[in-house]
Amino acid sequence: MHWIDPGCLPETHGAISAWLLNPQGDLDGVVLDGHTQVHFPPHLGDAVAKRFKIGDTVHVRGVKPRGVDMVAAVSLATTDGHTIDDLGPDAKDGGKGKAAKDKTGKDKSGKDKKADGKPAFGETEGNVVMSLYGPKGELRGALLDNGVSLRVPPHAAQELAAYLTPGAKVHAWGNGVKSRFGRTLDVSDFEAH
Repeated sequence: MHWIDPGCLPETHGAISAWLLNPQGDLDGVVLDGHTQVHFPPHLGDAVAKRFKIGDTVHVRGVKPRGVDMVAAVSLATTDGHTIDDLGPDAKDGGKGKAAKDKTGKDKSGKDKKADGKPAFGETEGNVVMSLYGPKGELRGALLDNGVSLRVPPHAAQELAAYLTPGAKVHAWGNGVKSRFGRTLDVSDFEAH
């Protein structure tokens, strides 16, 4: 949302209690104070990781979708005033926000397309501590008590909504990615207990 002036938006703040990863292993959000999801585009992930760590207070200006405890960030700031604004993906890469990929699935630096993460696991189980949402407030998965983010496409999430709510005990299979920020599972099969 690089076209929105962050100064006109309400501010939310809190301490970072968890990192959130997309299915490719890119940092695309944080949890504040254990309950508020902050979503930001993956092209901001590196800047956020360089500026913040777990426990740091962050001041977020963004858009809050109706009915969910989530903010789609337009701007994130440290307590000492350093600000990260969403100005859109870097124009140098054709607007994609990532280095261009070659036909082998690697970027020009030779890194695997899973960024810092790598395929690390194929299943997980645990209790849902919070539902996870996309930038418009659409259900996209859940955060488990073992720290794993379950990610599902919006159409599947709507069908599984009862199982992606806090308190549900789930067992999920898929393509898992682990990085220094945590673990995420791109869910292909799901079972509730």
